[in-house]
Amino acid sequence: MRAAPRFPAVRACIFDLDGLLINTEDIITAAINRLLVEKYDRPPLTRSVRAQLMGLANSSNGDAFHDWARLPIPREQWARESKEAFRRNFPQCGPLPGAEALVSALSRAFSASGEGGNTEEDSKEMIKLALASGSTAQNYALKTMSSTETQKLLSFFPSDHRVLGDDPRLPSKGSGGRGKPAPDIYLVALQTLNSAAEAAGQKPILPSECLVFEDSVVGVEAGRRAGMRVVWVPHPDMAIEYRGREREVLAGRTGVVKMGGRDDEERRRLGEVDDGWAEMIPSLEHFDYAEYGIDRAS
Repeated sequence: MRAAPRFPAVRACIFDLDGLLINTEDIITAAINRLLVEKYDRPPLTRSVRAQLMGLANSSNGDAFHDWARLPIPREQWARESKEAFRRNFPQCGPLPGAEALVSALSRAFSASGEGGNTEEDSKEMIKLALASGSTAQNYALKTMSSTETQKLLSFFPSDHRVLGDDPRLPSKGSGGRGKPAPDIYLVALQTLNSAAEAAGQKPILPSECLVFEDSVVGVEAGRRAGMRVVWVPHPDMAIEYRGREREVLAGRTGVVKMGGRDDEERRRLGEVDDGWAEMIPSLEHFDYAEYGIDRAS
């Protein structure tokens, strides 16, 4: 039996957005299905196809979608129509169960790391929060424009600790910047947190001191490639589709997306099945703070 690993206390939590904190995935599916069924007399998205698309940038206009959908129109037309459907429906987004309570609690919680400062009074370090979403700034604005609940939820993330898919702090695609399952967006989020830690006179946060919250398989792999611990909170369709493969997902070893460039090098950084670096929970309401060395404020 593999020995239980010893981890440092978590000092930072980094959250995905879509399908984890807010119900975007269901809204996207509903919008796509209306176009498919009502306008083009095509079948609605299957659970298997949904699982393939979740977490990928521009997934509704990628090869996996079009190979399945076989639409009678050019991709460019579908891209315009689906973008307009999303624009109309994104303002309906709202928080998922447990999201606001968890993020609020973490914003007032402390790490048991003892890295807060040199005096006893300063020794308790507050948990730092960041958002790492492949959503563009324009779509992010649409998703938050109408719901006061969503705005309240995301207000716990300082604006400079929100890293979106078109964030200029990300390396350009031409120089290696990539979407998930590459670790780029999580590594940039860590850089923003370490800038704040340095300003507060604290030691830099290590990747192993970061906890990533993700709903998608590619997102779990991105967190693992970044050298971070991961909590996987899959959509019910995703959970069913990967039933029996959960341990493989948590290790980041599904290989659902092939990457070029540094892929071989980064896959060597991944752990092994049952190495303890990741866990699956059914919803954010089931998060165990003590498991990660997080002290909730009384």
